Amino acid sequence: MTKAPTKSGMVRKLRCAIYTRKSSEEGLEQEFNSLHAQREACEAYIASQRSEGWVLVRDQYDDGGISGGTLERPGLKRMLEDIEDGLVDVVVVYKIDRLSRSLADFAKLVEVFDRNGVTFVSVTQSFNTTTSMGRLTLNILLSFAQFEREVTAERIRDKVAASRKKGMWMGGVPPYGYRVENRKLVIDEERAEHVCWIFARFIEIGSGTELAREVAKRGLRTPRGNRIDKKFLYRMLNNRAYIGEAVHKGQSYPGEHDAIIDRETWNRVHAILQESPRKRAARTRAETPALLKGLLYGPDGAAFSPSHTRKGGKLYRYYVSQTVLKHGAGSCPVGRVPAGDIEAAVIDRLRAVFRQPEIVAGTWKAAKAQGGDITEADARAALQQLDPLWDELFPAEQARIVALLVERVEVGTDGLNVRLRVDGLGSLAREMLAGGIGEAA
Repeated sequence: MTKAPTKSGMVRKLRCAIYTRKSSEEGLEQEFNSLHAQREACEAYIASQRSEGWVLVRDQYDDGGISGGTLERPGLKRMLEDIEDGLVDVVVVYKIDRLSRSLADFAKLVEVFDRNGVTFVSVTQSFNTTTSMGRLTLNILLSFAQFEREVTAERIRDKVAASRKKGMWMGGVPPYGYRVENRKLVIDEERAEHVCWIFARFIEIGSGTELAREVAKRGLRTPRGNRIDKKFLYRMLNNRAYIGEAVHKGQSYPGEHDAIIDRETWNRVHAILQESPRKRAARTRAETPALLKGLLYGPDGAAFSPSHTRKGGKLYRYYVSQTVLKHGAGSCPVGRVPAGDIEAAVIDRLRAVFRQPEIVAGTWKAAKAQGGDITEADARAALQQLDPLWDELFPAEQARIVALLVERVEVGTDGLNVRLRVDGLGSLAREMLAGGIGEAA
């Protein structure tokens, strides 16, 4: 580089910024580390150019433990800001790949340098970016740096793939029910029991929503103390690690670890999972159809009980008055009602209720009284969510919500009267905002 004379003949000062970077955090805690070594070499180079007017700026631009494959680096960003503000004339690095290992990223940096009249210098690879030859040398060196980075990444990927194919554990968060010892998965006996129960219980009920609720009642939590929700459960039910396998890019290989779940249980769970949520809900609905059990009463105050009959292989459900059961037909003006019709009428009434402003306001007040921070808009949003979700819910979930919301259903010769639980609406709104109710799956 030539001297930069001023109008008075004096050499103009060129403010030099040293940038240092180290990819790994290993060794950064040492009193003298790689960043210090880079800085010393750069400071010595700047001192050798003092006659050219080079002076070191006070600010230090260091990035320890950050890859050169990204521009998202605090020290680099701060240096670029100072360059844009006209505070830097020369950027000095120990080696070109300390600034960037990506050709595309370096092109962006050179654009910033050129726009602000900044020169880039590498101490160990002497060149000047203001000349065409310097740019060519820079691009050649940078191309090799990027090539080295990509080859290293390929080697790491190949090593991970080969290790996974051998069934080895390659790090990360261990599946619930396992812990890591000596870089191997080992069964955690206590949590493994919970895993076995979760798989067995899902076979019994076939509902992730119901299972998540039962898991919450048991007080089970993730290893980090978070709530085990439906998504977490489905990840567990689909994790082939539980049958002793290691998975790499969709392919399964025999793992080095022991299985928690036997193959028969796994197959039974996945036979259920392959069935669509709607079909599972419909099947469960046929098995547990009494939505208004314990809630329906006749004009004489007697309770109605669920009953059914079969004709020609078809199931007919209805609710019958206890008065009729005790005293015979004709003892009650409304002795028997079709189950499907009256359940649909109650559900329609509930759906209409969710949209009424006074009900929303009452729900909000009830939810606030139960503690916590909930707005009227939150209560409205929660109730509006339930309408489109209703048909996707399993029958047991529908029955639970009806029991939570409805205090009493009275059927008479002149129609239907549904008495609601306002405190139940508040509880439901809080539960929905907490994510406790979801789709049938």
